[in-house]
Amino acid sequence: MGGAGDGDDTVDVSVVIPVHNCRDFLDRCLTSALVQRVKKEIVVVDDGSTDGSGELLDLYASYHPDSVKVVHIEASGGAGRPRNVGIEHATGRYVFFCDADDHLGPEALERMVAVADRNDTDIVLGKIVGHGRRAPVSMFAHSADRVELGDSNVYNSLSCFKLFRRELLVRHRIRFGEGMLVGEDILFTVHAYCHARAISVVADHDCYHLVSRPDGSSIMQQPGSRDPLAWLAMIREPIRLMARHVEPGPLRDHLLRRHFRLDVFTQLGAVFLDSDDVRRKDIAREVAALCEEWYTPGVHERLNTIDRQRAGALDDIDRLMRLARIESATVRRRLTGLRWEGEHLVVTGAARLSGITRDDGLAVVLRARHDPDRELVVTAERKGGEFTARVDVGRLDSGIWDLRVAVEIEGVIRLGRLGADRDSGLGRPRPRLVGGVVALPYFTRDNGNLSIDVGGHVVAVPGTARLIRMRWALGHRLLMDGEVTVAGTTPPATAVKRLVWRERRTGRERAERVMALPGGGFAARPAVGKLAPGTWDAYLELDLGGPPALFRIETDTVAGPRRWWASALFRSVRPYATSGKGRLSAVVRRLTAESVVKRILR
Repeated sequence: MGGAGDGDDTVDVSVVIPVHNCRDFLDRCLTSALVQRVKKEIVVVDDGSTDGSGELLDLYASYHPDSVKVVHIEASGGAGRPRNVGIEHATGRYVFFCDADDHLGPEALERMVAVADRNDTDIVLGKIVGHGRRAPVSMFAHSADRVELGDSNVYNSLSCFKLFRRELLVRHRIRFGEGMLVGEDILFTVHAYCHARAISVVADHDCYHLVSRPDGSSIMQQPGSRDPLAWLAMIREPIRLMARHVEPGPLRDHLLRRHFRLDVFTQLGAVFLDSDDVRRKDIAREVAALCEEWYTPGVHERLNTIDRQRAGALDDIDRLMRLARIESATVRRRLTGLRWEGEHLVVTGAARLSGITRDDGLAVVLRARHDPDRELVVTAERKGGEFTARVDVGRLDSGIWDLRVAVEIEGVIRLGRLGADRDSGLGRPRPRLVGGVVALPYFTRDNGNLSIDVGGHVVAVPGTARLIRMRWALGHRLLMDGEVTVAGTTPPATAVKRLVWRERRTGRERAERVMALPGGGFAARPAVGKLAPGTWDAYLELDLGGPPALFRIETDTVAGPRRWWASALFRSVRPYATSGKGRLSAVVRRLTAESVVKRILR
């Protein structure tokens, strides 16, 4: 793939790789860049390596003189300086930053450049995969041609492992912080986001592999790399930079939420518990100073319950300690029962925070999987150590709903998925029709957690469509009478929609009208004489609140074959019941007179 550079010497992507004593990882990293199918240059900046990395890089440059550029500089003590040197030597339309101990996925640059060219994008986020290191997740829920900072999670990712339009970096003099142990890429990426006209996301392909060094020698694996006081001092400049470009209002509050949630209040968590009394006071003081300058009502309403509580307790070290313990405590939960009572799914279990003897309330929370802002909170009844929650399934919209237990203590709500830990022998209850919509409780395949599929989106809907009579009528139509059940009961007449014939080889479909009858009956008069040649399988289509539900029609009775001449063609339809379950199918043929004679004489 050559992008806009086909037919000339234009470089699509400059891959900038800072190197400091990474010899053991260079082969994998450089090979992953060399095999990318774009017009590329690989700008490798040797930051004063002493382990032979520089010599290996020169060897690569000698073997790949058209692709690999090597620049040697004195050791700078961080990745900011070599990356900036790489930008100065880059000539590509886009720049991608890759660390020497990480590597690119196959076709990563090809896919990102295609998205950028198609959408005139300044920044492309490609899906990151972690290997022994935590990779960002929230911004990769789905691919997107164009997203806005204010209505997406892309700002949660402030690493530099992205595709950037080089003209953007040049025009706005966007550079990495130098002389910084950590955070140099946060400053860079915040600045780039503030000037980007368009941002794209490639979420359906593993583009970048973030790798933990086995010897723990990378900067981010060093114990002091996330010193809370150093981090709080570092994050001030990116926040100020963002605020210089974004005026007060919802967008700034949305971006500040990221900084308070992931940069500021996280220093009041596990690292706070591990600190001594003097250091805790210093951390709380620095957090309070940032809150005084940047914490707004808009930020407050966007944060979770524990961070809101922290914002109001910065002068109370004991309270901050209790909040940190609540946050670090494991949500212990167990599912002990699951049954239907009418249209309510009754969920019973036990839940508590480990190491904490009391709580202020408990609820079961159902959250729409593909729209986390939609949720149903069901207050649980308590008796002894067990809770009971009655879920009114009729209140759930079509979709997948995941069940969590919520434990509240001191104004903080802790959530845990429900179902993986459950009593032995506890199975899922039967599906149920609720107001004509099918509800299918199930346990997820990966972790065994409890969810409800409302409408049959991912779980097969149990049902049977069976013929009780079939005969031929005028017009080469089949008269069919049958009955249908769904989840062991009769669906409403409004659910029965169409009779669908599907040709087995091509997948082509032909729909016919069907009449719903009282008591789960249905009748149809399909014009099978109009079906094209082939083998056709019969389905009954129902609307059960989700995607169309198709049930293969079963039959114990089959009308005999029918043959006739029409427009110089010999036509035949042979209905039959398949072996096994006896499902209705029909073989349709059309032959010319010449073909018929040849068959007779054969």
